[in-house]
Amino acid sequence: MMQTTSARVREDLVDSLGSGARALDSFGGDDHHDGADVFGEVAEVAGGSSYGADDGQDSGGKGYMERVRETVLVEGESHGFFSFYLGSRWLPGSRRQKQSHRTMNSSSRHTAAPHRTDRFRSRRRTQTTPAELAPSQGQGLFSLRRSLMAPTPARAAAHSLLRRTRCYAAANRIRPAARDFSSAPAGATKPQGAPANVAGVKPRDDELDVAIVGGGMVGLAVACALSNMPLTKHLRVAIIDSNPALKSRGYLKKDGVPDSRVSTVTPATISFFRDIGAWEHILQQRHAFFGKMQVWDYTGLGYTRYNARDVCKEYLGCVVENKVLCNSLLLRLQEQKEDIEKMIYPTRLVSLAFPSKSRQGTAGLKSPSTEADSTGHTSEALRRSNLVKLDLSDGQTLYSKLVIGADGSKSNVRQTAGIKTSGWSYPQSAIICTVEHIAENDCAWQRFLPSGPIALLPIGANFSNIVWTMSPEEASRHKSTSPEDFVKSVNHALDFGHGPHPNSSSLDRYMERLFSGIGDTAASTKECFEVPPKAIGLISDRMAFPLSLMHSHDYVSKGLALVGDAAHTVHPLAGQGVNLGFGDAAALANVISEGVSVGADIGDLSLLSRYEKDRKAANVAMAAVLDGFQKMYSVDFGPLNVLRAAAFHGAQFISPLKKNIISYAMGDRKSPLFS
Repeated sequence: MMQTTSARVREDLVDSLGSGARALDSFGGDDHHDGADVFGEVAEVAGGSSYGADDGQDSGGKGYMERVRETVLVEGESHGFFSFYLGSRWLPGSRRQKQSHRTMNSSSRHTAAPHRTDRFRSRRRTQTTPAELAPSQGQGLFSLRRSLMAPTPARAAAHSLLRRTRCYAAANRIRPAARDFSSAPAGATKPQGAPANVAGVKPRDDELDVAIVGGGMVGLAVACALSNMPLTKHLRVAIIDSNPALKSRGYLKKDGVPDSRVSTVTPATISFFRDIGAWEHILQQRHAFFGKMQVWDYTGLGYTRYNARDVCKEYLGCVVENKVLCNSLLLRLQEQKEDIEKMIYPTRLVSLAFPSKSRQGTAGLKSPSTEADSTGHTSEALRRSNLVKLDLSDGQTLYSKLVIGADGSKSNVRQTAGIKTSGWSYPQSAIICTVEHIAENDCAWQRFLPSGPIALLPIGANFSNIVWTMSPEEASRHKSTSPEDFVKSVNHALDFGHGPHPNSSSLDRYMERLFSGIGDTAASTKECFEVPPKAIGLISDRMAFPLSLMHSHDYVSKGLALVGDAAHTVHPLAGQGVNLGFGDAAALANVISEGVSVGADIGDLSLLSRYEKDRKAANVAMAAVLDGFQKMYSVDFGPLNVLRAAAFHGAQFISPLKKNIISYAMGDRKSPLFS
């Protein structure tokens, strides 16, 4: 009995073949459909359902890997173009066996595989022999294949021709996984995260696929998403950050004092965390869901209540400490990567060097060799000429296909790349801290004051987080007062300070009757104003930071992508900043995965531009909405106060408007307008 073939390697091969088949089929055209069928045929055999993959032999006693090779040769020879990849280059030993299998006909193949399924095939086709191929498919492509095996310059010219076809990209996507499969001994397993051979050359330890500069919440989210996707989980990914908190691995205790740095994550962000497998770790640590929210003005002219039931949801959001978010992502990465310590570089980025335009695209045309080319460059130098060079503070040098800047609003990556930004500083600072109540708080509260909004957010048990926006002078004064005086100031700002409570009036009743017939009435329309719970003590240090709006002109360039605060910062009045960053992380990971599926260069500008197109519009819209709110509530002017009151009444009593606001804030829609 032959030793059991590695299930991991077999699954990787089948996934890769299926992806190649779907990618080629989606391109359209007979050649692409035929190519998809070739990959499909091989994938069905590689799956092993009909050939005894579990015991290494099929019903005829033929070895599992041998059966895959045979199918590769037969299917490949019936399509001239793909015979080069599947016959001559794809699997070791195939050139020796090619002649013996070339004449096998369709009936013999299907006799040997009576139970073959069509799960990967886009359509059935009629078997074509090499003699029946059109000249462009038959002799011409066989000649092309022979020329590719010949020395340069003919080989380089043919290689250049194939490089310009989309078939090449998809076929090239399959070859590394197939090579790993065919060369692995029975029962062997491929180390998780092992580098893929590119054109037969194994990358060095200092060569990466993705280098993430910044190990904060968004940077870790990108790494976790890439490690979770089938097509990107074997990419060589590094996280560059000197923060010692990245060494944390265990669950944080729920009974400790909550940290003052928290984030309000939306249902869209929660869904992303569930998809990458990190949310279950958050549930084991401190967090606080909330299903209600109340917003009101210091003038007492209006208020708005929001409820998750208005949009048939269980909650509006969840408040989580930033360190819990980071820790949960690290725990998930540890599950995905056995060598996570090798993935994290506890150092700082010193400089970046991007590929020169004169060298881009040339390395891929050369045959990998240890010999120098005509210009004196070795194959290693040619390969690295298309990579981004990263110099680190500990003296190390790394090379990567793609660098992701996730290093905050003062991004060193963005500045080094020369990407310009637009924005301005607000004449405001924000104080954050944690306070304690007598009873548990289950609602999010926000009151707009003349100097800026103050928010009271539940963080679990009897604790709440304070985010209080004010002038820099006021922030300095409140930060230095005694804890007792600060708690009094908080209660004053959330209660009768600067103005009365909103009261129901004849205008409210008129508005309720007027809009009651427009759409389904929201559950919170009839809810009355409530006074927020009193704070009884300050239990954390007070932190203050200046506020600003910033937006990068570009999110991407060749070999570079910016995410999170490195690409944009917004006013914190709605707690949307980190959610925009997680949206960036999800979108970029998806684009990288799509690029890998068709064999594209993950640092290619045309690929990365799809990420920018997807995220820039959504981020600009949110920044504009928040900036508008900040400006509208920073002026104490009679007519404007009346206009704000009208807006509060509209949001409270016009149910379609209220539902649209909730859906936009929850991340269910990208535009604040009705759609």
